[in-house]
Amino acid sequence: MILPENPLVQEVPKIIQPRDHKAKVCVWADLTVDDLDRVNESLNADHIKQVLADIFHLDDYKENLKTGIVMDLYYYTLQFARDNDFSKEQTSTFFSIIKKTHEVCIETPFGNVDQTFNYFKELVLCHAVNRPPHSIELFTADHVRMITEYTVNTYFRHFKMYKYAFTPLVRLDLTLSYVGIPETPPPSEADELDAGLEAEQGEVTGENETQAEKPTEPEESPERKELRTMIQTYLTEEVKKIKASVDSHLKSTEDLLNKKLDIAEGGASSQKGGRGSAKGKKK
Repeated sequence: MILPENPLVQEVPKIIQPRDHKAKVCVWADLTVDDLDRVNESLNADHIKQVLADIFHLDDYKENLKTGIVMDLYYYTLQFARDNDFSKEQTSTFFSIIKKTHEVCIETPFGNVDQTFNYFKELVLCHAVNRPPHSIELFTADHVRMITEYTVNTYFRHFKMYKYAFTPLVRLDLTLSYVGIPETPPPSEADELDAGLEAEQGEVTGENETQAEKPTEPEESPERKELRTMIQTYLTEEVKKIKASVDSHLKSTEDLLNKKLDIAEGGASSQKGGRGSAKGKKK
C-alpha cells in the first residue's frame, strides 16, 4: 500500500561537502549556434535577456531575486565576450566556464573557494592547450589573461555574496554524552498522579503551603567522583599560579616604588646639606 505524501512535510536538502571537480571540454555545452544567432539578432538588453530566459527557464527574473542575479551573471558574460570580439565558439565556451564555475560555487553551503577557483583555472587551461581529446587550443594567452582578470574581478571578489544568496544556512546542533554517568530516569505516570492527589488533599485541609518530598539523589558514580576531583585539582593549581603571579607582580612594583622613594629622599637631604654649607661660608 502506497501512502500519499504529506504536503506539510518538507524534504531536508542534502548537504554536499566541498569537493574537487575535473574539467572537460565544454564547447557548445550550454549555448548552441542557433542560441547565439538568436542572441545576436539584436543588441537590445531586453531582447538578450528574454532569449536567455527562454533557453534556461529564467522567466521570473524580474520578480525573483535569485533568478535576477543569475540573469545578470549570464547577460554580462555575453556582453564581455561581445566587447572583446569573441567568436561563436569562444563565446559559447566562455559562457559555459562561468556557468559551471557558478554551479560549483553554490553546490555546497560550506567554504569551497579554493576548489571553485582551481576548477575555473582548469576549465580555462582545458581550452587553451592543444591536446585532443582532453583539451583544445581555443583561447590565446591574451584571452586567458582577459578571462581570468574579468572572472576574478567580477565573480570571485563577490564569492561570499553568491554563496550567501544561493546556499542555505547550516546550523550545528551539538549533543554531548558522557560514558559511565547514569541517565536520569523520566518521571512515570504513577508519580504524577501521586503528586496531584497530595496537592488536592493539602487544599481541602486548608494548608497554605504544600511541599513535595524531594526524591533521594542517586549515589554519585566513581567516574563522576574522579572527574570532580580532577577538576578541583586543576582549578586549585591554576588559582595558586595566578596568586603567585600576582604576588610577584606586587612585590616588583613595591620594590620599584621603594627605590624611587630612596632616590627622592637622598636628593632632598643633599639639597638641604648644600644650603647649610652655603650659609656657613657666608657668615
